[in-house]
Amino acid sequence: MKEIRVQSWPQFNDYIATRDGWAFRGQADATWPLLSVLPRRLLQHNVPRDQWRQREERAIRIFRRKAHVYLSDKSALVDDLRCLAMMQHHGAPTRLLDFTKSPFVAAFFALEKARGPAAVYALNTPWIWAAGPDFDPTLTRDAIDPRVPGNFERHFAINKLPVVWFGEPREMDRRLVAQSGLLVVPGVLDKPLDLLLDEYAQEQVLVERVLIGPEVRAEAMHELYRMNITQATLFPDLEGLARSIAYELEENWPPPQPGR
Repeated sequence: MKEIRVQSWPQFNDYIATRDGWAFRGQADATWPLLSVLPRRLLQHNVPRDQWRQREERAIRIFRRKAHVYLSDKSALVDDLRCLAMMQHHGAPTRLLDFTKSPFVAAFFALEKARGPAAVYALNTPWIWAAGPDFDPTLTRDAIDPRVPGNFERHFAINKLPVVWFGEPREMDRRLVAQSGLLVVPGVLDKPLDLLLDEYAQEQVLVERVLIGPEVRAEAMHELYRMNITQATLFPDLEGLARSIAYELEENWPPPQPGR
Protein backbone atom coordinates (compact mmCIF):
# COMPACT_ATOMS: atom_id res chain seq x y z
CA MET A 1 0.00 0.00 0.00
CA LYS A 2 1.37 3.36 -1.03
CA GLU A 3 1.34 6.10 1.61
CA ILE A 4 1.02 9.84 0.97
CA ARG A 5 1.17 12.64 3.57
CA VAL A 6 -0.67 15.91 3.07
CA GLN A 7 -0.03 18.94 5.25
CA SER A 8 -2.61 21.35 3.86
CA TRP A 9 -6.07 21.33 2.32
CA PRO A 10 -4.78 22.56 -1.09
CA GLN A 11 -2.31 19.66 -1.06
CA PHE A 12 -5.20 17.22 -0.55
CA ASN A 13 -7.02 18.81 -3.49
CA ASP A 14 -3.91 18.43 -5.65
CA TYR A 15 -3.76 14.74 -4.73
CA ILE A 16 -7.38 13.91 -5.57
CA ALA A 17 -7.16 15.76 -8.88
CA THR A 18 -5.06 12.88 -10.20
CA ARG A 19 -7.34 10.10 -8.86
CA ASP A 20 -10.37 10.53 -11.08
CA GLY A 21 -12.79 7.61 -10.84
CA TRP A 22 -11.24 6.13 -7.72
CA ALA A 23 -13.23 5.30 -4.55
CA PHE A 24 -12.42 6.72 -1.11
CA ARG A 25 -12.91 5.91 2.56
CA GLY A 26 -12.22 8.17 5.53
CA GLN A 27 -11.09 6.85 8.92
CA ALA A 28 -10.69 9.13 11.94
CA ASP A 29 -7.65 7.21 13.22
CA ALA A 30 -4.85 6.57 10.74
CA THR A 31 -3.75 3.47 12.67
CA TRP A 32 -7.02 1.59 12.14
CA PRO A 33 -6.71 -1.25 9.60
CA LEU A 34 -9.03 -1.53 6.60
CA LEU A 35 -11.29 -4.02 8.36
CA SER A 36 -15.06 -3.87 8.54
CA VAL A 37 -17.00 -3.74 11.80
CA LEU A 38 -17.91 -7.45 11.76
CA PRO A 39 -14.39 -8.91 12.12
CA ARG A 40 -13.42 -6.16 14.57
CA ARG A 41 -16.42 -7.12 16.73
CA LEU A 42 -15.62 -10.83 16.51
CA LEU A 43 -11.99 -10.21 17.42
CA GLN A 44 -12.99 -7.95 20.31
CA HIS A 45 -15.02 -10.75 21.86
CA ASN A 46 -12.48 -13.51 21.14
CA VAL A 47 -14.84 -15.53 18.94
CA PRO A 48 -12.92 -18.54 17.53
CA ARG A 49 -12.31 -18.02 13.82
CA ASP A 50 -13.80 -21.38 12.91
CA GLN A 51 -17.13 -19.98 14.18
CA TRP A 52 -17.08 -16.72 12.21
CA ARG A 53 -19.03 -18.05 9.25
CA GLN A 54 -21.72 -19.48 11.54
CA ARG A 55 -22.00 -16.23 13.53
CA GLU A 56 -22.34 -14.11 10.38
CA GLU A 57 -25.00 -16.41 8.93
CA ARG A 58 -26.95 -16.30 12.18
CA ALA A 59 -26.83 -12.48 12.33
CA ILE A 60 -28.20 -12.19 8.80
CA ARG A 61 -30.86 -14.80 9.48
CA ILE A 62 -32.08 -13.00 12.63
CA PHE A 63 -32.23 -9.67 10.79
CA ARG A 64 -34.22 -11.16 7.93
CA ARG A 65 -36.60 -12.90 10.32
CA LYS A 66 -37.43 -9.72 12.24
CA ALA A 67 -36.80 -6.70 9.99
CA HIS A 68 -39.93 -7.29 7.90
CA VAL A 69 -41.97 -5.90 10.82
CA TYR A 70 -40.56 -2.43 10.08
CA LEU A 71 -40.62 -2.54 6.27
CA SER A 72 -43.37 -1.78 3.81
CA ASP A 73 -41.28 -3.29 0.99
CA LYS A 74 -39.87 -6.64 2.11
CA SER A 75 -38.09 -7.40 -1.20
CA ALA A 76 -34.87 -5.85 0.13
CA LEU A 77 -34.52 -8.76 2.55
CA VAL A 78 -34.36 -11.27 -0.30
CA ASP A 79 -31.49 -9.55 -2.13
CA ASP A 80 -28.23 -10.39 -0.29
CA LEU A 81 -26.44 -7.10 -0.96
CA ARG A 82 -29.48 -4.91 -0.28
CA CYS A 83 -30.07 -6.78 2.97
CA LEU A 84 -26.45 -6.34 4.08
CA ALA A 85 -26.51 -2.66 3.09
CA MET A 86 -29.68 -2.15 5.14
CA MET A 87 -28.10 -3.87 8.13
CA GLN A 88 -24.93 -1.77 7.76
CA HIS A 89 -26.68 1.57 7.52
CA HIS A 90 -28.83 0.86 10.56
CA GLY A 91 -25.87 -0.04 12.76
CA ALA A 92 -25.47 -3.81 12.48
CA PRO A 93 -21.94 -5.24 12.15
CA THR A 94 -21.44 -6.60 8.61
CA ARG A 95 -18.54 -7.51 6.35
CA LEU A 96 -19.19 -4.45 4.15
CA LEU A 97 -16.73 -1.55 4.00
CA ASP A 98 -18.32 1.80 3.19
CA PHE A 99 -16.51 3.75 0.47
CA THR A 100 -17.64 6.78 -1.51
CA LYS A 101 -17.06 8.13 -4.99
CA SER A 102 -16.50 11.55 -3.41
CA PRO A 103 -13.07 12.24 -1.89
CA PHE A 104 -14.63 15.19 -0.05
CA VAL A 105 -17.20 12.97 1.68
CA ALA A 106 -14.35 10.64 2.67
CA ALA A 107 -12.37 13.59 4.02
CA PHE A 108 -15.39 14.64 6.11
CA PHE A 109 -15.71 11.20 7.70
CA ALA A 110 -11.95 11.11 8.32
CA LEU A 111 -11.70 14.52 9.94
CA GLU A 112 -14.97 15.28 11.70
CA LYS A 113 -14.14 13.28 14.85
CA ALA A 114 -10.37 13.04 14.39
CA ARG A 115 -8.22 13.79 17.42
CA GLY A 116 -4.91 13.02 15.74
CA PRO A 117 -3.67 11.91 12.31
CA ALA A 118 -6.56 10.71 10.15
CA ALA A 119 -6.53 8.76 6.89
CA VAL A 120 -8.35 8.75 3.58
CA TYR A 121 -7.94 5.49 1.71
CA ALA A 122 -8.08 5.62 -2.08
CA LEU A 123 -9.06 2.49 -4.01
CA ASN A 124 -8.06 2.12 -7.66
CA THR A 125 -11.48 0.93 -8.81
CA PRO A 126 -10.90 1.66 -12.52
CA TRP A 127 -8.08 -0.87 -12.62
CA ILE A 128 -9.76 -3.46 -10.37
CA TRP A 129 -13.00 -3.33 -12.42
CA ALA A 130 -12.12 -6.21 -14.74
CA ALA A 131 -9.30 -7.81 -12.73
CA GLY A 132 -9.37 -11.16 -11.02
CA PRO A 133 -7.02 -12.44 -8.30
CA ASP A 134 -3.79 -14.11 -9.36
CA PHE A 135 -4.85 -17.50 -8.00
CA ASP A 136 -7.92 -17.49 -10.29
CA PRO A 137 -8.14 -14.64 -12.85
CA THR A 138 -11.64 -15.78 -13.84
CA LEU A 139 -13.01 -14.48 -10.52
CA THR A 140 -13.58 -11.00 -11.92
CA ARG A 141 -15.95 -8.43 -10.47
CA ASP A 142 -18.74 -9.60 -12.77
CA ALA A 143 -18.15 -13.27 -11.99
CA ILE A 144 -18.48 -12.83 -8.21
CA ASP A 145 -21.17 -10.11 -8.25
CA PRO A 146 -23.09 -10.58 -4.93
CA ARG A 147 -26.19 -9.05 -6.53
CA VAL A 148 -26.55 -12.27 -8.55
CA PRO A 149 -28.60 -14.82 -6.58
CA GLY A 150 -26.37 -17.47 -5.02
CA ASN A 151 -23.10 -15.57 -5.48
CA PHE A 152 -22.87 -14.28 -1.93
CA GLU A 153 -23.05 -17.82 -0.56
CA ARG A 154 -20.74 -19.14 -3.27
CA HIS A 155 -17.95 -16.56 -3.10
CA PHE A 156 -18.23 -14.63 0.17
CA ALA A 157 -20.11 -16.43 2.95
CA ILE A 158 -17.68 -19.36 2.78
CA ASN A 159 -15.01 -16.92 4.01
CA LYS A 160 -12.23 -18.65 2.08
CA LEU A 161 -11.74 -16.81 -1.21
CA PRO A 162 -9.46 -13.71 -1.02
CA VAL A 163 -11.55 -11.75 -3.52
CA VAL A 164 -12.88 -8.18 -3.49
CA TRP A 165 -16.08 -6.84 -5.06
CA PHE A 166 -17.25 -3.23 -5.12
CA GLY A 167 -20.40 -1.52 -6.32
CA GLU A 168 -23.90 -0.48 -5.29
CA PRO A 169 -27.06 -2.46 -4.58
CA ARG A 170 -29.52 -2.48 -7.46
CA GLU A 171 -31.68 -0.15 -5.35
CA MET A 172 -29.96 2.36 -3.03
CA ASP A 173 -31.31 3.92 0.14
CA ARG A 174 -31.32 7.68 0.82
CA ARG A 175 -28.11 7.66 2.83
CA LEU A 176 -26.17 5.74 0.20
CA VAL A 177 -27.38 8.19 -2.46
CA ALA A 178 -26.56 11.25 -0.32
CA GLN A 179 -23.04 9.98 0.39
CA SER A 180 -22.28 8.87 -3.20
CA GLY A 181 -21.76 5.55 -1.49
CA LEU A 182 -19.95 2.51 -2.80
CA LEU A 183 -19.87 -0.82 -0.97
CA VAL A 184 -16.77 -3.02 -0.85
CA VAL A 185 -17.39 -6.70 -0.10
CA PRO A 186 -14.35 -8.74 1.02
CA GLY A 187 -14.30 -12.50 0.52
CA VAL A 188 -12.25 -13.08 3.67
CA LEU A 189 -13.13 -11.43 6.97
CA ASP A 190 -9.86 -11.51 8.88
CA LYS A 191 -7.61 -9.82 6.30
CA PRO A 192 -7.53 -6.04 5.85
CA LEU A 193 -8.57 -4.88 2.40
CA ASP A 194 -5.05 -3.85 1.39
CA LEU A 195 -3.74 -7.37 2.12
CA LEU A 196 -6.61 -8.94 0.17
CA LEU A 197 -5.64 -6.81 -2.81
CA ASP A 198 -2.16 -8.32 -2.66
CA GLU A 199 -3.82 -11.34 -4.29
CA TYR A 200 -4.42 -9.25 -7.40
CA ALA A 201 -1.80 -8.55 -10.07
CA GLN A 202 0.26 -5.51 -9.14
CA GLU A 203 0.77 -3.72 -12.45
CA GLN A 204 -0.87 -0.75 -10.73
CA VAL A 205 -1.04 0.61 -7.19
CA LEU A 206 -4.40 -0.65 -5.95
CA VAL A 207 -4.80 1.17 -2.65
CA GLU A 208 -3.24 4.31 -1.19
CA ARG A 209 -3.39 5.76 2.30
CA VAL A 210 -3.47 9.53 2.52
CA LEU A 211 -2.37 10.66 5.98
CA ILE A 212 -3.89 13.97 7.07
CA GLY A 213 -2.38 15.66 10.09
CA PRO A 214 -4.44 17.44 12.76
CA GLU A 215 -3.11 20.79 11.56
CA VAL A 216 -5.25 20.40 8.42
CA ARG A 217 -8.55 19.73 10.19
CA ALA A 218 -9.83 23.26 10.89
CA GLU A 219 -9.33 24.52 7.34
CA ALA A 220 -10.62 21.30 5.78
CA MET A 221 -13.78 21.16 7.89
CA HIS A 222 -14.54 24.80 7.15
CA GLU A 223 -14.16 24.22 3.41
CA LEU A 224 -16.31 21.08 3.57
CA TYR A 225 -18.97 23.03 5.46
CA ARG A 226 -18.95 25.63 2.67
CA MET A 227 -19.44 22.76 0.19
CA ASN A 228 -22.53 21.71 2.20
CA ILE A 229 -20.92 18.44 3.28
CA THR A 230 -22.27 17.96 6.80
CA GLN A 231 -23.98 15.30 8.87
CA ALA A 232 -27.31 16.88 7.87
CA THR A 233 -26.70 16.38 4.14
CA LEU A 234 -24.96 12.99 4.39
CA PHE A 235 -27.66 11.59 6.69
CA PRO A 236 -30.80 13.25 5.29
CA ASP A 237 -33.09 12.73 8.26
CA LEU A 238 -33.70 14.19 11.73
CA GLU A 239 -30.82 12.20 13.21
CA GLY A 240 -28.40 13.67 10.68
CA LEU A 241 -29.67 17.20 11.35
CA ALA A 242 -29.19 16.74 15.09
CA ARG A 243 -25.67 15.37 14.60
CA SER A 244 -24.77 18.35 12.42
CA ILE A 245 -25.33 20.77 15.30
CA ALA A 246 -22.06 19.61 16.91
CA TYR A 247 -20.01 21.21 14.13
CA GLU A 248 -22.10 24.39 14.25
CA LEU A 249 -20.47 24.97 17.63
CA GLU A 250 -17.05 25.09 15.93
CA GLU A 251 -17.90 27.67 13.26
CA ASN A 252 -17.44 31.29 14.30
CA TRP A 253 -20.21 33.37 12.74
CA PRO A 254 -20.90 37.06 13.43
CA PRO A 255 -23.97 37.56 15.65
CA PRO A 256 -27.23 38.19 13.79
CA GLN A 257 -28.19 41.82 13.26
CA PRO A 258 -31.27 43.17 15.06
CA GLY A 259 -34.45 42.39 13.21
CA ARG A 260 -32.93 39.45 11.28
